[in-house]
Amino acid sequence: QVQLVESGGGLVQPGGSLRLSCAAAGFPFRFYAMSWVRQAPGKEHEWVSHINHAGTTTDYANSVKGRFTISRDNAQNTLSLQMNNLQPEDSAVYYCARFYTSYRPPSRSLDEYNEWGQGTQVTVSS
Repeated sequence: QVQLVESGGGLVQPGGSLRLSCAAAGFPFRFYAMSWVRQAPGKEHEWVSHINHAGTTTDYANSVKGRFTISRDNAQNTLSLQMNNLQPEDSAVYYCARFYTSYRPPSRSLDEYNEWGQGTQVTVSS
């Protein structure tokens, strides 16, 4: 049974930082590319970042480049997102998602992620 559980969200002031974590279980985590996706109230899901199975390739949405860093620890079956210089427009529910097939490079297309966590709320406000 695939399980993805996000944590680390909360309330932070503009310019602040948060580190999100995703605990994975029920599948060979080290074989799968992963993404972070977010959804602000009333808006569509927005792809944020992805990382390949080995952690050697990463990519970011233009809106977060230079501020967010995706990483993974395959020995611990965890995915992380370090978020720095947070802004109000970053406020959203952040989801951990698994690419649909093992080993292959990830994409930015949300329909290619077939397992999702429950999300963790990030609120950036003064």
